[in-house]
Amino acid sequence: MAEHQAEHRRDLARLALPTLIIGSDAVCRGGYRGEVRGVVIDPAAGTATHLVVEPKGRLGLARLIPLGLADVTAGRVTLECTEAEFKILDAAEESLGEFVPGYSTPVQLVPPGWRGAGGPAVPGGTIPRIPEQKTVRLLPPGAVEQRRGDYVHATDGDVGRVAGFRVAPGSGHVTHVLLKDGPAWARKKVAIPFAEVAGIGDGIQLSITKQQVHDLPSAEGADDEERPGRHQRLGRGAGELAAR
Repeated sequence: MAEHQAEHRRDLARLALPTLIIGSDAVCRGGYRGEVRGVVIDPAAGTATHLVVEPKGRLGLARLIPLGLADVTAGRVTLECTEAEFKILDAAEESLGEFVPGYSTPVQLVPPGWRGAGGPAVPGGTIPRIPEQKTVRLLPPGAVEQRRGDYVHATDGDVGRVAGFRVAPGSGHVTHVLLKDGPAWARKKVAIPFAEVAGIGDGIQLSITKQQVHDLPSAEGADDEERPGRHQRLGRGAGELAAR
């Protein structure tokens, strides 16, 4: 009986953690909208440091959002910044135009009002047509980015794809990796304890087998996107914008 009660308490603690679903809407103060495209993780510390948020309809302009600027409520991420502040946050990627007249190297294409990533830059609208473009991801040193659909590898093969993460409020420590497990007709959402992660890089490498992942209980119904009313700050606080 005591063991059952202890397990129940652990379940309640797990359910209290905010769930960050990659692909969620992200909304700034004033209503400017984007989408969470990825989560930046410090593998050495086991913490999430930033969200990668791309503005709606604006490819190549994703920003690195410090966790302290993000709240999670009912499956949506609310950003504690305005549209203008969002545009001057560090870039999570840069769009480079190649063979731009007057430049010997690829040059950033930066719309007015947006912060560039450093180096040569021109307003994208001043060049009529640049068919040769590429987008490069930009991350803090030592960090890795996990996007929706990245593979999760068990010790004996692929076991599913990343759907999101559970993150401890305040500290940013990743507690669980969420993935979809099983074939399309019998798929369930599983929360894998982060202690079972052996490595992060080309996807996520686990220290357990596919069967052990499959035996984990379903995480369906435990996410904030399915529980209206929960509102939790992911990081420590919003001091990041004051220094800019």
